[in-house]
Amino acid sequence: MIYKFRLLSDEVEDFRRDIEIDSDATFYDLHKAILAATGYSDDQMTSFFLCDDRWEKETEITLEDMGSRSDEDNLIMRDTIIGDMLEEEKERLIYVFDPLADRVFFMELSKIKYGENIDEARCTKSIGEAPVQLLDFDEIMKKSEANASSLIEDLDDDFYGSDSYNDDEFDADGFDINDIADPSSYNY
Repeated sequence: MIYKFRLLSDEVEDFRRDIEIDSDATFYDLHKAILAATGYSDDQMTSFFLCDDRWEKETEITLEDMGSRSDEDNLIMRDTIIGDMLEEEKERLIYVFDPLADRVFFMELSKIKYGENIDEARCTKSIGEAPVQLLDFDEIMKKSEANASSLIEDLDDDFYGSDSYNDDEFDADGFDINDIADPSSYNY
């Protein structure tokens, strides 16, 4: 069988790649096909996640054995056959290509061609430029610092009140603790 996957990005609106691969190929073969179709280098700890219909991550398939101590099996790309994990059209995956920034491609098994086989994966449709593989963290930090500074300024104005606040308007002398309702009367 031939599986046809469609890759989309939430970062680049006109990006799309369609990749066909044999169902007996491994996730590592699919990983290599994605790298070839996007022009990315093979120097990141990428992962696939099998997802539900709302794109919630379920089963992870990693590039390398991460040495997890959990009771769950560690699924490794080189050892995991695509057809063993996916059987129906419209099944969804996430491919994490930038693990530090958690940037991903959204993938869907868009078509299954029964009775056909191919030796190597192929990109059958390439639209738009792929997003950059890795974000520049110095640039991200500068933007984060600028956003944090702006947020603090906004908080100073909104959180601490405006300049028109007058301490004399607060009547602490008229405050009586007995005016507060008995906490035991609340329905929790």
